[in-house]
Amino acid sequence: MQIRIEKTTAPKQKPQNQTKLGFGNYYTDHMFLMNYDIGEGWHDPRIVPYGDLALDPAAMCLHYGQEVFEGLKAYRGQDGSVLLFRPEKNMARMNLSNDRLCIPAIDEAFCAEAIQELVRVDADWIPSAEGTSLYIRPFIFAIDAHVGVHPAHHLLFCVILSPVGAYYPEGLNPVKIFVENEYVRAVRGGMGFAKTGGNYAASLKAQDEAGKLGYTQVLWLDGIERKYVEEVGTMNVFFVIDGEVITPALQGSILGGITRLSCMELLRSWGIPVTERAISIEEIAETHGLGKLEEAFGSGTAAVISPIGELKWGERVMGINGGQIGRLSQRLYDELTGLQWGRLPDPFGWTVTL
Repeated sequence: MQIRIEKTTAPKQKPQNQTKLGFGNYYTDHMFLMNYDIGEGWHDPRIVPYGDLALDPAAMCLHYGQEVFEGLKAYRGQDGSVLLFRPEKNMARMNLSNDRLCIPAIDEAFCAEAIQELVRVDADWIPSAEGTSLYIRPFIFAIDAHVGVHPAHHLLFCVILSPVGAYYPEGLNPVKIFVENEYVRAVRGGMGFAKTGGNYAASLKAQDEAGKLGYTQVLWLDGIERKYVEEVGTMNVFFVIDGEVITPALQGSILGGITRLSCMELLRSWGIPVTERAISIEEIAETHGLGKLEEAFGSGTAAVISPIGELKWGERVMGINGGQIGRLSQRLYDELTGLQWGRLPDPFGWTVTL
């Protein structure tokens, strides 16, 4: 398919201070759109001026939540080049989510190229200040005007771009995490492995209550036994215990993060043992009491690596590594960001230069 490009005639004013971008506050001049209609498939790919979308009040996405999304970034290299980090993995994961939500599969290679073309069109929006990037949000949602539960016959694929800074206000400083005992986000057989809005809607109540207690994020336990660690609200999670890195195994209720995968591949390339397995909150508390819990950190596109300085589980508060970033967390952050911003050589072939 040929991508039609319509440039804006009214460019927006760009943020003047790149050190105060925050996350998700600004959007670029253009967006990518592509329609799906049953019998015709995906068609009419186009880059158009960023603007409002017209939806019928009966649009099925508003009533039944049939939608998926992704998140990746474009980075401005020190030499002015533009790099993307493993975009093909995001498109593959989007199709995994599509399958669970009964959304027709996208052509992964074509959509990855469409994203690159959109980034090229709005390349002058990519910030260059330390720690900044251009966040890329692809998403698909049902647009049928019909009140009735069935897979959509008409959908819209959209990509928007946002210049961003650090996701957490703490930046790379360790965050405080609340271990959730009451609410459940996902169970095996559900949609926990898919990147869809319903998973995040299910997290809002616990996140709000944790925030009132002064905690940045929630650590979810499994939905059946309320015993095994799963993931943080916006990140996968890792624990360094007695020299071994442990992360919960993907068993249908945890998002398979691209940064998670990259962390494991990096660690193994360094000869550091990494284990994917079930790990209970009791085991974490026990190893903490024995002084064997050396580090804990989250991983994700938005934050890259986010050290965990404190876990609160019931009445127990566990400080980790003296509230400081750990050696391994720092090394992973430095390596990943070095690859993403083109400061380090890429022996893995993970980066795509536009």
